[in-house]
Amino acid sequence: MTQAPTPTADTVRRLVSSLLKDGASGAAGPEVRPVAEGGEHSTWWVGGRHVLRLAPDREAALRQRRELRLRDLVRPHLPVAVPTSVAHGEWAPGLTYTLDTKVPGGSAEEHDVSAVGEADLAGLLTGLREVPARQAETLGLPRTAPRSLEALRRAAEHAAGRLAAADEFDAARLHQLTPAAAVQLAAQPGTAVLVHHGLKGEHLVVSADGRVRGILDWTDAAVGDPAEDIAGLAIAVGSPAAVRAATLAGYGARPCLRGLWLARCDTVIRLAERLEDRTPDPPPLLRVQLRRAWEAILLERVTELRDEEADEEL
Repeated sequence: MTQAPTPTADTVRRLVSSLLKDGASGAAGPEVRPVAEGGEHSTWWVGGRHVLRLAPDREAALRQRRELRLRDLVRPHLPVAVPTSVAHGEWAPGLTYTLDTKVPGGSAEEHDVSAVGEADLAGLLTGLREVPARQAETLGLPRTAPRSLEALRRAAEHAAGRLAAADEFDAARLHQLTPAAAVQLAAQPGTAVLVHHGLKGEHLVVSADGRVRGILDWTDAAVGDPAEDIAGLAIAVGSPAAVRAATLAGYGARPCLRGLWLARCDTVIRLAERLEDRTPDPPPLLRVQLRRAWEAILLERVTELRDEEADEEL
């Protein structure tokens, strides 16, 4: 099997020069620099107005081609911006690129989301639910089965024990998710919608005033459990904000609490894996995400109270 080439600054400059001709002979092109430091770069800033994304392998190229079509499908349904491709093609045989316009703003890791921004997130969740799932599937999007919350709970319990030994987490907190609750919060049939599946802080474009201006990177989108996007928001902006946005979007207690517990279990597992050097994610970010996912929400207290009242009536 032929090894895929590694994109370099020279690779990017030559490609950008062919795409952004300014008519000035010999003029220097826009500055190019990798979005993140270290590693093999596949995403580059191009000047101040564009982002170049290079697919590093054929699987990524397939998902990028699908993403370009998906962005056109979802754009009319969403109240926030979706990047627009000004040029796309192949940067190496079988490996695609897309040169996108930059969505103005920072990330959710840089700016807090305001109350109005939570309404933007509600509009995002509402819009995703309105995209015809069958139409999305015709673009090649997979349909994913809901994850087992009980299996995730068991994995998180093991991870919580490792975190407790490292003085990173109080493992007793995970006892709030009981086996009975895991069954109660199982995904319901017929609830699959278009799911972004990557609502990380870095993929939320947030302005300085806390408005959510855009959503980046649609390559992992699928038709599946809407609780996955609620979980992503819990990790990105905190559980209270995520649940408020989901409630405003019309989701009830079950998907909100399910998303909350997906986020909580995932963050416990990911931090434990990082402490064992099994993932490259920076520990400080994983600790922040763990804290966000474990922020208490009013819905939990109300649900507990209703359960107690129901028990008394029985």
